[in-house]
Amino acid sequence: MQSSTRIRTAVVAALLGLFAVLSGPGSAQADPAAPAESTVGGLTGFSADGSVYHLRAGAAEARVSFVSAETFRIELAPDGTFSDPAGDAMVLPQGSPPRTRWKERSDRYDLSTGDITLRAYKSPLRFALYRADGSRVWSEAKGLSWDGEKTTQTLARGGDEQFYGAGMQNGRGNTSHRGQTVEVGVDYNWDDGGHPNSVPFYLSSAGYGVFRNTFAPGTYAFNDPVTTSAREQRFDAYYFAGDAKDVIGQYTKLTGKPFLPPVYGMEIGDADCYLHNANRGERHTLDALKVADGYVENDMPNGWMLVNDGYGCGHEDLAETSKGLQDRDMQLGLWTQDGIDKIAEQVRAGQRVAKLDVAWIGDGYKFALDGCKDAYKGIEDNSDARGFTYAPESWAGAQRCGVQWSGDQYGTWDYIRWQIPTYAGATMSGLAYTTGDVDGIFGGSAKTYTRDLQWKMFLGTTMTMDGWAASDKQPFRYGEPYTSINRDYLKLKESLLPYQYSYAHEATKTGVGMVRPLVLEYPDDPKAATDAAKYEFMSGEDFLVAPVYQDSTERDGIYLPKGTWTDYWTGRTYQGPTTVNDYSAPLDTLPLFVKGGAAVPMWPGIRSYRDRTAGSPLAWDIYPQGRSSFTLYEDDGVTRKHRDGAYATQTAEVRAPAGGGGDITVNIGESKGKFTGKQSSRPYEFSVHTGSEPSAVKLTGKLPRLGSAAAYASAKQGWWYDRDDRGGVVKIKTVPLSTGKKFSVKLERTSAVGGRNAAATATVSAPQGQEVGAGAPATVAVDVTAGKADVTDAVVSLDVPKGWQATLAKAVQRIPAGTTRRVEVSVTPAKDAAAGEARITALARYRSAGESRTAVQRIAAAVMPPPPTGEVWASDLEWLSSVNGYGPAERDRSNGESGAADGGPLTLAGKVYEKGIGTHADSDIEVYLGGQCSKFTADAGIDDEINGYGEVAFHVEADGKVLWTSPKVTGASAAVPVDVPLDGARHVRLKVTDTNGSKTGDHGDWGAARFTCS
Repeated sequence: MQSSTRIRTAVVAALLGLFAVLSGPGSAQADPAAPAESTVGGLTGFSADGSVYHLRAGAAEARVSFVSAETFRIELAPDGTFSDPAGDAMVLPQGSPPRTRWKERSDRYDLSTGDITLRAYKSPLRFALYRADGSRVWSEAKGLSWDGEKTTQTLARGGDEQFYGAGMQNGRGNTSHRGQTVEVGVDYNWDDGGHPNSVPFYLSSAGYGVFRNTFAPGTYAFNDPVTTSAREQRFDAYYFAGDAKDVIGQYTKLTGKPFLPPVYGMEIGDADCYLHNANRGERHTLDALKVADGYVENDMPNGWMLVNDGYGCGHEDLAETSKGLQDRDMQLGLWTQDGIDKIAEQVRAGQRVAKLDVAWIGDGYKFALDGCKDAYKGIEDNSDARGFTYAPESWAGAQRCGVQWSGDQYGTWDYIRWQIPTYAGATMSGLAYTTGDVDGIFGGSAKTYTRDLQWKMFLGTTMTMDGWAASDKQPFRYGEPYTSINRDYLKLKESLLPYQYSYAHEATKTGVGMVRPLVLEYPDDPKAATDAAKYEFMSGEDFLVAPVYQDSTERDGIYLPKGTWTDYWTGRTYQGPTTVNDYSAPLDTLPLFVKGGAAVPMWPGIRSYRDRTAGSPLAWDIYPQGRSSFTLYEDDGVTRKHRDGAYATQTAEVRAPAGGGGDITVNIGESKGKFTGKQSSRPYEFSVHTGSEPSAVKLTGKLPRLGSAAAYASAKQGWWYDRDDRGGVVKIKTVPLSTGKKFSVKLERTSAVGGRNAAATATVSAPQGQEVGAGAPATVAVDVTAGKADVTDAVVSLDVPKGWQATLAKAVQRIPAGTTRRVEVSVTPAKDAAAGEARITALARYRSAGESRTAVQRIAAAVMPPPPTGEVWASDLEWLSSVNGYGPAERDRSNGESGAADGGPLTLAGKVYEKGIGTHADSDIEVYLGGQCSKFTADAGIDDEINGYGEVAFHVEADGKVLWTSPKVTGASAAVPVDVPLDGARHVRLKVTDTNGSKTGDHGDWGAARFTCS
């Protein structure tokens, strides 16, 4: 029995054999008798033809062609005959070359533009690049070389030189490749360490980038020296000089700027097979509309649906399905597993998204790139929409026609971990839109889905795929609290679309995507290139995102670079550079920080971009500090009219103190430009994070001051200082104002983000691991820490879930500066409170340094079920958590396959057990005993359904300590008796782990698993 059937794996395995033969130029394996490496010799001839230079070295010839003042190309033909198999597939027309000059010196030729000089040394022929000021950019440690398999360039490595790029490198890329070897080419490894969507381009912190103009796979070893090779009998590379953003811009000018997605393409997408689905039973394409209704009924955004995402899945009733989706504010997508020859009629029927696949990419990378371009063109040739494609195996140039998707993965914590550096790192290769399926397509859980969705809302694009896991993966499938948390983050992304769409437009000009490694924004920070920043990224210039990638309510190791950073949820400010540990991150809390000076445009309160009307407000979320600005980009969001100038921009400029108290002015400029649907006037809203109440707010006179949230909500215009919202936020709204006129809002006698006096800032925290029982009185501990000034009259309150009760704690009269006071707050959870994590918000009102201030913190408290009594079966208990390697862990039956309740009777060595747990490694089941149980007994082994194979170990852990571990157990082993004293343990985990690196057949059973309790 195969425990994890994977149809796509079989297809990929077959394709690997095909690609080994048909992978384009230079794909043949090296002959053991291949000739030794040859290195280009001394210069024997030189000639110049405008901006093109020929350099002969015996039989070999090199050619240098200048493209711009900072971009040039070096080619080498070992036999003296140039070839160009890539042609114009990747490189776009570049216009007239720059004026150049050359000069012969005793040891070299200098080939120069106004910005750079390429030195061509004579003996032997060797290249080095210098800036106009005479400083060296790079130099070859030896001349270009070749053997029977590849051509190689060898560069000297700088003492602190760092390297980035090579496309999508799973598990790395947002920190330096220095000292590492990366492969560039299709390998169909979509897990950690793979390299789908490779790009033969890299950039260096020394101020240059290199693009190998080839479809041949390559190997880049960033050692000392650096060696970069491509498996072909020619050398062809473009070089770019400048800082990282300049280099990405030059590279994408050469190979194509990223496309501008339609707005619906930046909303989440949904994919499944709705016709002939082997995993879901017989369905029809129109059944997709029932799923679309689920998004609408659950008030969840969804921009598009792929309705045939599954091998062998067809489609029917396209026009009717498309119309139904459009009626629900969604667009139709199709998976092009069978090619794109019918795309014209499909687009005319309503298709607006094309997902490409490995099954028809064909013989080599060019076919994949052509598929991206042809599908994109097919949408545009047959509709007024923008081309929008997804592809799992792309190449250089694909950024101009599609989203690069990382392939089929399992929903696990580790999957979240390694994806974080993957997408931010891909931006360093000009890939502006990279993503993975929410929680993968296999496995997964409610928690991993929720955590994965949170941070992917800060990518430009993403989707969720169904039909391959044991249950569907729409964001509303898991029930509460997961549905509400997922809704909140989907709608947060929806509200941030003006911000993200403005960055999407910027990428069409600069080549730089919104999702960025820290080193791209902070190149001079010595930690930005290291593992200190590996598991976080920037979303635009203003948001720092540090996803939770473990089953934990804390996040450690969050590195914040230089500047002021505000916790998005609590308003707490941090001064970077600093590392934040023990960050409180309940399940609904993504560690998210906003840069001081940010001015973020938002669309509040919408489910779909189509909810926007002529009277909808534009909101600005402002973190005032010094002088800052943001330019909003707007167009119709769907058609290609923006390419002809149908768009508008509007700039918000903020003038605030660099720190401490003072006035704040927000200048909103006129909206410049026109497009269909542009608002001629609109109301504005402002959330200004000051921490200090202003004396007045003016907009052509004083705006009315409002006294409560209710008064603010009902007023057409005015302001309100909400001291309890994230440390103190000034909220302002206006009546509709003309978009053709500029205006200013002035906040008098307030402060920069963080408040008038930093010494007055206190913080709230809470110890981890706090537990409460449903319906039982309990206390929640809250720690209040004073800043550099004493805190007085501190009152702590708790915002608790619906149905709970909390008592206001007694005021703390004084907390000396720099000290902490613990406050115990009485709470009683609802009698029907579900076991599991509950989020509580602690709020402390206090006075310090002459100000009234507020501090906020989100806390995770665990609601425990009643502890068991007497003799109780483990399968009858409520499980606090259950992680299983394939499908769900089963109660009183074997694991079976991926579905729930699809196993047979628990059977070990011929003995059948009526009670027990059937799992698949790696498995982890947690139960709560509350200190009431004395021992655990069971028989452990691999279920007979596996027919003798598999290898695992069983473990019993209590309160974080390992109490018992079995020897290795195979499918041929006898059952292992388990008898473990528990000595009053509160939490027990039953784990099954793989022991031989192959999880096939690891169906571990806990037969007759029982606890003895008092």
